[in-house]
Amino acid sequence: MTELPEHISIWAELSDVDHELRHVDVGGVRTRVLRAGSGPDLILLHGTGGHLEAYARDIAGLAADFQVTAYDMVGHGWSDLPDLPYTIDVLAAHLIGLMDTLGIESAHLSGESLGGWVVAWTAAHHPGRVDRLVLNTPGNIANKPDVMAKMRDSTMAAVRDPSDETVRRRVEFLFHHKEMVTDELVNLRRAVYSRPGFVQAITNTLVLQDPVVRKDFAWDPSWVGKVTAPTLLLWTEHDPTGGLDEAAMLLDWLPDARLHVIADAGHWPQWEKTGEYLRTHRDFLLLGKDPA
Repeated sequence: MTELPEHISIWAELSDVDHELRHVDVGGVRTRVLRAGSGPDLILLHGTGGHLEAYARDIAGLAADFQVTAYDMVGHGWSDLPDLPYTIDVLAAHLIGLMDTLGIESAHLSGESLGGWVVAWTAAHHPGRVDRLVLNTPGNIANKPDVMAKMRDSTMAAVRDPSDETVRRRVEFLFHHKEMVTDELVNLRRAVYSRPGFVQAITNTLVLQDPVVRKDFAWDPSWVGKVTAPTLLLWTEHDPTGGLDEAAMLLDWLPDARLHVIADAGHWPQWEKTGEYLRTHRDFLLLGKDPA
């Protein structure tokens, strides 16, 4: 008998997990939320142009130890797309509003890429709402113009022309092992990018890749140094948005931080290296141990 593949589909990852998928009102923004598990609250934030399915391979494992909440940030996925710039303060306010709506006083926060930027900003400006923090490949800490341009151009190209070819290229950018990019993942993102109004929504997100707009929110010790929550920097060997030199910057700026590097992975270790991603989160968030 042929062995089953490690990953069959997003639904198969959730098929034996009790979960709830619904929309909630967050300050007038209809927000798509998935919740599963029980225990300490853990909220997961996706990256630029993403959606909660970025964590499909992790929810079952995390739900064994945590009350997991994954959601589509404002202007993303199947949440509302109000026409305003989605700057970091706006995205952080949406997160705090979601916590209020769900009755979560404080939580562990784990954010990937743009989500890492949002959770760090939230921890700096709302310290009482954050227990522990994971910054998962937060990307371009040094504010490099070439990285900004690549992110902006590849994302906008995929949204303007949500064909298989352009969207697949955008999703493959996230992976070291590009053979792991499934048709399902590409078509799901094609569906998001084809939503009415999404071209304007992604334009509103990509203002963060404009150096003039970005300067008010750019990673800087003046605000990063205010993050009092114990923080895990989860880096990879092949992240296309930032190397270990940038992790070193954050280690210097954050008052209570440690670094764990996942080998053989790109910008989405939560998908490429699920076992190590789950182990590091359990060790650091639940057991209070620094990952080995």
